[in-house]
Amino acid sequence: MISRAQVVRTAESIAAIQQDDGGVPWPEGHVDAWNHVECLMAMSVAGLREPVRRGYAWLARHQRPDGSWPMKLMDGVAAERGGESNHAAYVAVGLWHHHLVTGDQGFTEEHWPMVKAALDYVAGLQTERGEIVWERDAEGRAASYALLTGCSSIHQGLRCAVRLAEHLGDPQPHWELAAGRLAHVVAAHPEAFADKSRFSMDWYYPVLGGAVRGRQALELLEREWATFVVPGLGIRCVSDQPWVTGAETCELVLALDALGDGERAGALFADIQHLRHEDGSYWTGWQFANRRHFPHERSGYTAAAAVLAADALLGLSPGAGIFRDVDGTAVSDPEVCGCAAVRGAEEGR
Repeated sequence: MISRAQVVRTAESIAAIQQDDGGVPWPEGHVDAWNHVECLMAMSVAGLREPVRRGYAWLARHQRPDGSWPMKLMDGVAAERGGESNHAAYVAVGLWHHHLVTGDQGFTEEHWPMVKAALDYVAGLQTERGEIVWERDAEGRAASYALLTGCSSIHQGLRCAVRLAEHLGDPQPHWELAAGRLAHVVAAHPEAFADKSRFSMDWYYPVLGGAVRGRQALELLEREWATFVVPGLGIRCVSDQPWVTGAETCELVLALDALGDGERAGALFADIQHLRHEDGSYWTGWQFANRRHFPHERSGYTAAAAVLAADALLGLSPGAGIFRDVDGTAVSDPEVCGCAAVRGAEEGR
């Protein structure tokens, strides 16, 4: 296990790559709202208040009138203009996490309108069955399909947004209903989503995002454990490549922690420390057939996932339970989805 000082050093490696305008980029230089928020959360854990404030100012500055953010921004200019639903939803996770960590009521109130606009954008992309399609394109057209990983993350965003709304005395019951319907589809209707099953994220994200918990979650993780977990190294990004990645491994650590499986969570977190660089940053991944880092980069989002995993395991901040405490009640409508209840969920909770 790493120390508090090492966690701070990792967060400082994220602050070191923050751009002058407040954006936290991918290694190739673009910024997207989801990974940007993840990095702000990690810096919040470490108490890096000023970089975090600049990061939220970046979000406020680049939010569009419909509540979304461009899919990719390069030097503050939209490089891909579509708006992803899971990018917008994650802003609620970030602000709720910031409130838990800092207790800064004024900051939360200041950024609440941004979250409201973002989550209304997300809720507007929910289908009649309950899944939320992955984007609205540059011309304003909603996508024709949904993604399981994205919807799982959106579920967490909706749940955090509901908690923010309750805390601020501005309830948004339509978000709670949207979250319940979405949880049901994620837990019980795999046919609602495009097939991305070779990606490990589609395996564990329903647990990480809180839509699947209890016995159903344990069974879900067990089914593909041998497919994705490489003992001693971490987990594969995709099932058919000899490549483990730090961010995915740390997210699985968070999912296991949320289920109370601290033993396996701690072991996986220890395994992935081979990606830690001496400056506190993390290599994105390791190609274990060729025995080299791939891609040859150290990414802010990987460092952020490592900080959040360490916080969950060590309880370093009041936001350590942000993934653990996100589960909620699923809502099914037999007339819409064709089934009466979330299969197995009630017994497993």
